[in-house]
Amino acid sequence: MSKTLLIVHHTPSPHCHEMFEAVLAGATDPEIEGVEVLRRPALTVSPAEMLQADGYLLGTPANLGYISGALKHAFDCAYYQLLDATRGRPFGIYLHGNEGTEGAERALAGITGGLGWEQAADTVIVSGKPAKDDLEACWNLGATVAATLME
Repeated sequence: MSKTLLIVHHTPSPHCHEMFEAVLAGATDPEIEGVEVLRRPALTVSPAEMLQADGYLLGTPANLGYISGALKHAFDCAYYQLLDATRGRPFGIYLHGNEGTEGAERALAGITGGLGWEQAADTVIVSGKPAKDDLEACWNLGATVAATLME
């Protein structure tokens, strides 16, 4: 039976889109077998989809030093359903911020820590236009989190 990796993202800018595409390419690498990758915009992901996933990739801009309202909304809708039921599941994060990402990092650490999720790879943080190294880090993030779900 295959596992499901859910990418929950808010991708409002070309820079965020480049990062999302690189994460997706890593997660769907042909060498990773038995992992279905679902991608859902943060404003439309359902609590049921979040509950059914076996692992997560979370992508957001750091707006005004915090996670996007869209990603916060996704967790506001699903948090209590996910609590206890998803403990120990792997996740990864990618952030784009021009003015600092500390508040967004702290918010996601609080949310994922409260849920008891296990961070499977270092957070990828990009400021400005993503460089080749940044996109490589995004690819590696997607591949690493997906690979943790392989049996």
